Amino acid sequence: MKVFALLSGLRRSMLPLAVAGLTSVGIMVSAQAQQPSPQTMVPSPPQLAAKSWFLMDADSGEVLIEHNADERLPPASLTKLMTAYLVERELDRGNISMDDMVRVSENAWRTGGSKMFIEVDTEVSIRDLLYGIIISSGNDASVAVAEHLAGGEQPFADLMNQHAQRLGLHNTSFANATGLPDPEQYSSARDMALLSQYIINDYPEHYAIYAERYFDFNDIRQPNRNRLLWRDATVDGLKTGWTTEAGYGLVASAKRDDMRLISVVMGTSSEEARAQETQKLFSYGFRYFETLNLYEAGSVLETPRIWGGAENQVRVGVDSDVKMTVPRGRSDELTARLNLRGDISAPVAAGDQLGTLEVKLGDEVLGERPLVALESVEQGGIFKRVFDMVRQFISGLFG
Repeated sequence: MKVFALLSGLRRSMLPLAVAGLTSVGIMVSAQAQQPSPQTMVPSPPQLAAKSWFLMDADSGEVLIEHNADERLPPASLTKLMTAYLVERELDRGNISMDDMVRVSENAWRTGGSKMFIEVDTEVSIRDLLYGIIISSGNDASVAVAEHLAGGEQPFADLMNQHAQRLGLHNTSFANATGLPDPEQYSSARDMALLSQYIINDYPEHYAIYAERYFDFNDIRQPNRNRLLWRDATVDGLKTGWTTEAGYGLVASAKRDDMRLISVVMGTSSEEARAQETQKLFSYGFRYFETLNLYEAGSVLETPRIWGGAENQVRVGVDSDVKMTVPRGRSDELTARLNLRGDISAPVAAGDQLGTLEVKLGDEVLGERPLVALESVEQGGIFKRVFDMVRQFISGLFG
């Protein structure tokens, strides 16, 4: 087994790498584990005045705090995160444009609750409707886009549920595009955080809308109901919700330095309470954790032998950034191991999985990522393949 320090791709710390073939017993090789010093110890997470809450890192997906995170609760206007997500998805796919005009039906105009104040039989752009959904929390705007994209709110709800299933939102069911009360409409803190992660990562070109403090339409200025946009310059989204049944909820995201967190609180008692409880989550997460970009996409982590190929070696690495969230002050305890196949034979196509990368913090496995070929290697000529076959046989005899 070969052990070496990472030569490229690691941005904030140098992880010793152990390389092991999957056909043999792998041995973790690392520096002697160090006990965290008292100043880096992580206290118990805060307890909140809410029915459920959730805090995760947007890049690594690491869950930092959770309480009743899978409990099915009425989402109220947090529902509009999925409504906006589907609009953004259609924009990204080129099926609609920001300048497309939508005729406002009487049904959309009459929708109760919070409004963007669109008027019946007028035409409103997709751009204004998307702003109205996100900033003004307009139920009228939500119904208008549902009718425009799917022909009605019920078929749009069907689309919402199909995408909820695709995204792995296992405790979510949508019955409308607005979040108005319905017994068949529910979600969870975990699912709302996951949906927000997709919004942030999949369609970053639209994410800036969620940080806007005001939206002006029809000579009416409405403020964003997310109070943290005024209190914390690092907060840049996402959505508030309220009904009598649901209480006050807030899905928020903040970015400090290179770390982005997503928080969810559901079932608080007031607008002020949901803001304060969210601040507690962010204070805890940013104070006691950090997210490291360990390996960048395309980094070459090993060049193992390949048998029967036009080349004798193949470059192996990761095809996406490897980010891990760890307690602050413990990055020196991180180690990594490459578990590579021991019998790689040509042909190999770029992207083929050839093993796994395992990252550990002390004795705890933080995560695994696929190791893939970063290039294609074609088969060699007949003499090269025969020669390698003999060498591979002899190599097997002698281990």
